[in-house]
Amino acid sequence: MSSFSSLKPKKVLFIATRQIGDVLVTTPLISKARELWPDAQFHFLGYRGKMDMLKGNPDIAKLIETSDRPKFGEYLSLFKRLFQRYDLAIVTQPSDRAYFYGLAAAFRRIGVLGSHPQGLTEQDQAEKAGKNKSDKQNAWKKAICLHTVEVDYFKQHVVTEKLRLLEVFYKNTHDLFSKPIFVTPPIGLALAPVIAEQLHHPYAVIHPGPLTAYKRWPLAYWKTLITWLTEQGWQVVLSASPAKQDLELNQDILSLLEDKVRNQVIDTAGQLSIPQAGTLIRNALFYIGVDTSITHLAAACNTPTIALFGATPPTNFGPWPNGFVGEQPYQLRARTQTVGNVTILQGPGECVPCRKAGCEDKANSRSECLDLLEPAQVIQAVQETVQRIHQR
Repeated sequence: MSSFSSLKPKKVLFIATRQIGDVLVTTPLISKARELWPDAQFHFLGYRGKMDMLKGNPDIAKLIETSDRPKFGEYLSLFKRLFQRYDLAIVTQPSDRAYFYGLAAAFRRIGVLGSHPQGLTEQDQAEKAGKNKSDKQNAWKKAICLHTVEVDYFKQHVVTEKLRLLEVFYKNTHDLFSKPIFVTPPIGLALAPVIAEQLHHPYAVIHPGPLTAYKRWPLAYWKTLITWLTEQGWQVVLSASPAKQDLELNQDILSLLEDKVRNQVIDTAGQLSIPQAGTLIRNALFYIGVDTSITHLAAACNTPTIALFGATPPTNFGPWPNGFVGEQPYQLRARTQTVGNVTILQGPGECVPCRKAGCEDKANSRSECLDLLEPAQVIQAVQETVQRIHQR
């Protein structure tokens, strides 16, 4: 680890050039940096359309957008806008592009380094070669940084990974994790009247659509779960992004429901901004979703959250239980585990979690562990969640 640095930057650039969930999990890092440097000005660089999770964040003075595939002219314009304007760049993603942005923008840098993902079995020769290649790619990044933190896809939570970037500024690194750690959600925005007028309490929010197919839960299971929820007297609100596959998924689920069940379901698919989704979730009795960014948002909104996990290690990317003290909230493998306001459910199998793209290791693959995560397990988690709510 790098030695202690007494640097007190006046201008800091945070760089997170990935998806909206990756942006949200940087907020504990931003909050902790604010404690370190109360008078510094913080800017944030990310992809266009991916930074709604920071809307209204009190610590960020400016958002700087770039496209995910910039052409030469955009690179040149961004370079001129950033060039040596900052005392410190905090590179929260291990990509080469993010590091080039940090190199252009600031006099000093700290950053996350990628590593070859090591699975639960021994590496073969190809994996070893991949790790050696990763080490060579990281060498120049280490050379330009005050401090770096390596990704660990199985043992280190992503929130911990980001916070550890600040280790170099602490004489006692225990102080980083000795207080409650919070993910900061975006400010809430009012729901459109056409949605707000349909809501009645208590309601549950369900978000069935992940970014990739291998994180999906079977359609028939959603039918069973939603039918049971409505039988308990709860209204069900379906959420989804505007993406075509998510809109179609919600329609597929609705088409399976009997009319009396369908009448107790509101489909908000594609109609909510991220801040509006936050408002909807904050007022819900509980939330159920798959491994996706909105599930992280639900946990950040302090709503009781039930997350259905397949290939992804919860120890790396489980929704952070707001207010947790320490570095690791979760076990790697447990059929059911509840920490704070978050319950994570996993299917059976010694291979769980594999961190692959489903059983066939491709985006449109099925995941047997999710196929075997039956509705009864989710229903039991709902019953236990509601019992805890009533006990409060």
